[in-house]
Amino acid sequence: MPLPFLTADRFDADDDVALPFDDHDQWRRPYRPGPWRVGIAALALLLASFVLLAAVVIAAAGAVGGALFTFGFAALIIACALRLLRMGVWVSRAGLRHVSFLRTRTVPWRQTAAVRTVQQPVRWLGLPRTVQGQALVLVRHGGEQTPLLTDHNADFLSRVEAFDRAADTVEAWNAEYGEDTEQVKNTAYAGAR
Repeated sequence: MPLPFLTADRFDADDDVALPFDDHDQWRRPYRPGPWRVGIAALALLLASFVLLAAVVIAAAGAVGGALFTFGFAALIIACALRLLRMGVWVSRAGLRHVSFLRTRTVPWRQTAAVRTVQQPVRWLGLPRTVQGQALVLVRHGGEQTPLLTDHNADFLSRVEAFDRAADTVEAWNAEYGEDTEQVKNTAYAGAR
């Protein structure tokens, strides 16, 4: 008995293509998480399951303090795995959101001067080692540049085509909503004169 509402089978898309969305007001990631990110999160959740099993054994042995500490440690591992899966670039009509492991920054489209792909040294899987690669960079009106995605991060390592599609999608969002807000400003300015 097929259950199409439980799977993404109803979409005729490849694995690397983002699922279609209709509501531009909701935050969405314009690409799928990469295999490195998903694999690391899966290993963390596997570790959390063993820690939870240990917590049950400790609780059954009667050491309530140790069991509570172990449950808390398992909850911390699960929260880290979920945050790892949430990391990346999210877009909506309101702006662009860059989610890192410890911090989330949201930039409205009206504050962005450009979103473009540049060749530069990038970090390999977020580690201190740098290699030559491509980065999707957010340029604000003051000239400040912030790298959003790289072709060597956990989402796009060895997936150059997926990086190009994701970069093009974010650039298209910027072109659509960044120019719209500029046109509104220009119209308001022309009406004030």
